[in-house]
Amino acid sequence: MFIKNLKSAVSIATLSTVLFSACASSTNTENTENVGEGAQDSEWRSLFDGKTTDGWHTYLRDTVTAGWSAVDGELRFNPNVEGDQRGDIVTDEEFENFELELEWKISSGGNSGIIFSVHENPKYGATYLTGPEMQVLDNIDAADNQIETHLAGSLYDMVGSPEVSQPKPVGEWNQARIRKDNGQLTLWLNGVQTADVLIGSDEWNELIANSKFHDWEGFAKYPKGKIALQDHGDVVAYRNIRIKEL
Repeated sequence: MFIKNLKSAVSIATLSTVLFSACASSTNTENTENVGEGAQDSEWRSLFDGKTTDGWHTYLRDTVTAGWSAVDGELRFNPNVEGDQRGDIVTDEEFENFELELEWKISSGGNSGIIFSVHENPKYGATYLTGPEMQVLDNIDAADNQIETHLAGSLYDMVGSPEVSQPKPVGEWNQARIRKDNGQLTLWLNGVQTADVLIGSDEWNELIANSKFHDWEGFAKYPKGKIALQDHGDVVAYRNIRIKEL
């Protein structure tokens, strides 16, 4: 009788373990859907709650203007608003060494960008005057698709090529990843590395010299800054925006 009961207890314990493991596996799968590498790391945190624009404001404004809204888990830009209700939005916080992951979806012919290390100061009237940009673009129909370093995923006007610019078709979500660690800047689009350069190196200085930024006083001069999502006049959406400080 004792052995029979013992076997029953072991069987119940084993079954419980299996069920718990199955539940845990299901939960983990659900939590990591549509997120990038390392998303379960406790050091990662969300910059967009999917419901509000908390944590963001329009550049050089106190709040987020009407062009941007949180809808269905997306941070969307609608250009069909009055001019004073438009503009790039930036994080309330500043970051220096970080890894940023997010997804973007662009409209047909659309253009936008993810700008980082933005120094918010009235001296600089736009985010791109201080912050480097990862390009967001419809490579097929956007007007800015004739220059290799302007294609989706490129380090705008500095590093890029058709071989590594592989965005999804218009209307589908793209995964962007930006890592900046002690000046080493690396970009990925849909898992493909699109740029890797050390800020301040000879290579970097040459890239700057050959770009439109060569005589911009404040461009890429601030190691710590805000992250911006660009109003380039086209419909665009972002989601699953998360960051890990390094």
